[in-house]
Amino acid sequence: QAFKMSKEALLEARNISKTFGKHQVLDDVSLSVNPKQIVTLIGPNGAGKTTLVRIALALISADEGSVVKKPKLRLGYMPQKLYIESTLPLTVKRFLQLGQKVLRKEINEIEKKLSRMQIHHLYNQQITSLSSGELQRVLLARALLRNPELLVLDEPARGVDLSGQSELYELISSVKEEQGCGVLMISHDLNLVMSSTDEVVCLNKHVCCHGRPDSVSKDPAYLKLFGARENNIAVYKHQHSHSHDLKRNILPVAGK
Repeated sequence: QAFKMSKEALLEARNISKTFGKHQVLDDVSLSVNPKQIVTLIGPNGAGKTTLVRIALALISADEGSVVKKPKLRLGYMPQKLYIESTLPLTVKRFLQLGQKVLRKEINEIEKKLSRMQIHHLYNQQITSLSSGELQRVLLARALLRNPELLVLDEPARGVDLSGQSELYELISSVKEEQGCGVLMISHDLNLVMSSTDEVVCLNKHVCCHGRPDSVSKDPAYLKLFGARENNIAVYKHQHSHSHDLKRNILPVAGK
């Protein structure tokens, strides 16, 4: 059944249900994302996180429920994985030009995004030679090329070491503030994203709990899913007045 979206929302999904064969993947799930808000879906493997995002992006249809987006909503999407044949000669520059009009202004925009991701030095490097952390930043730069109003990130820190994860989530938070976009992010671990998330939706085919990260981390439904030991892990929250590049060099604060 159709519904009217709230004025401030970029995207709203209401009462989404989905079944594949006899296997119910989602049962009456709702969420919304507003500008300058990071909403993170967490849950165990098989919880329906990726299916919900694919429905939100209209890649597949729901059996029940509705998704409404802001008219002409600009989306940026960062996939969980990227498979590229190891023998394919493809530079970072060429990869980011795929699907773009290769004009001077587009090249300038690519260079700006790589600089913002602190990976401008990778411009002419083969994409198959990148580390996991470098590749994730290239994928994030690609998602930002359309100047999205809504950024959708599927496990953005997958395969990145703990230090790199902290830097990447801090980068996502700063991009959200700078561009005023909303972010819908998938993660499997609340502790990794706690310091950079505004709203958490804990999913296990249905919404187990939702709210601010510190509230969700104490919710009995969350503790039942992940165990009390998860709640004892110290969460590293950045309090720095600076950030680092991929070589751990200190970078100046933007605008200073």
